[in-house]
Amino acid sequence: MQRRLIVKALCLILLDAEACVWRAEADEPRRIVITAKRFAFDPQLITLKEGEPVRLVLEAVDVAHGLRCRELGLDVKASPGKPGEALITPGKVGEFIGHCSVFCGAGHGTMTLILRVVA
Repeated sequence: MQRRLIVKALCLILLDAEACVWRAEADEPRRIVITAKRFAFDPQLITLKEGEPVRLVLEAVDVAHGLRCRELGLDVKASPGKPGEALITPGKVGEFIGHCSVFCGAGHGTMTLILRVVA
């Protein structure tokens, strides 16, 4: 009888531990990695959901780069080997242009990406 109780208790502990891990993973915001190199972002289009938090990770391949989108309150910088991260929660629907915010050479002005926010 005592052995049965111990086995049941262990099962409950293990099941609850798995549930806690699952809940913690479910609470983590979606993570999107953006690669920046002269003179482009990859991907060039990112679709986000209004009101859903997302963690954007900017990785610079060649020189320092930044990503700024004032309408969404986004401003992150990265350099080779030092990615930058920003947690944003889009509050409005639409298409917004993100620009490189760190001068990276002659094509810097054309370095953009689209952040599409849907309902």
